[in-house]
Amino acid sequence: MHLSAPIHRLKRQAKLLAREQKIPLHVAQDHISRKEGFRTWSALAARISASSPEVTMLSNLVEGDTLLLAARAGNGKTLMGLELLLNAAREKRRAVFFTLVLTKQEVIELIRSLDEKADEYMPEIVTSGEIGAEFIAAYLSGAPRGTVAVIDFLQILDQQRTKPVLGEQMQALKKFAEQSGIILGFISQIDRSFDPLSGFLPSFENVRLPNPIAINVFSKTCFLHAGETKLQDLAGTSEEAR
Repeated sequence: MHLSAPIHRLKRQAKLLAREQKIPLHVAQDHISRKEGFRTWSALAARISASSPEVTMLSNLVEGDTLLLAARAGNGKTLMGLELLLNAAREKRRAVFFTLVLTKQEVIELIRSLDEKADEYMPEIVTSGEIGAEFIAAYLSGAPRGTVAVIDFLQILDQQRTKPVLGEQMQALKKFAEQSGIILGFISQIDRSFDPLSGFLPSFENVRLPNPIAINVFSKTCFLHAGETKLQDLAGTSEEAR
């Protein structure tokens, strides 16, 4: 992938365009993205993040990992999760996308936006409203070690009152991942209080959670913002996100 300018210059171009034409920043970003060959800024950001030499996502994950993949809306977290699954499928691994938000066709269209040959290794797409820790573990029971699954998204796993609270589900899924050798990724929202113009990537303090969960249910985190990415190993962390 070759851009006409480094990502920081493209962001600057988008800000200037928004100011000059008095349009929302996200509209200006999408305009710049189309000039670079991407339908949206999210697609551009996800592809940059996925191809960044600092973050080769799949190669940095090991069997049993639980990954938090978090960003504000429009920064490419869903596309990065799908890119992770595509890379796993290319390696002939089983790859599964669980979503409580999107339709199957919406997911297929997003995957195709990442790779025109994606139909050759399309991940499994699960859209059941029953998705939760018990459902995920049952669905992946017997899957080969190294299987990769991404859950969309963390904050609504316990939306139904019939499901255990989020903290209990995450502890169960962490244990399941460790015992099965399956890699689980959780797409997560960032709280609206996070200042997108701060110049910093979001952190655990910015994760939007209706109830606290132990940070150590995740073995790794990846935060995205405006084309920048930070992957971190959380081994030994025991704080809580609120």
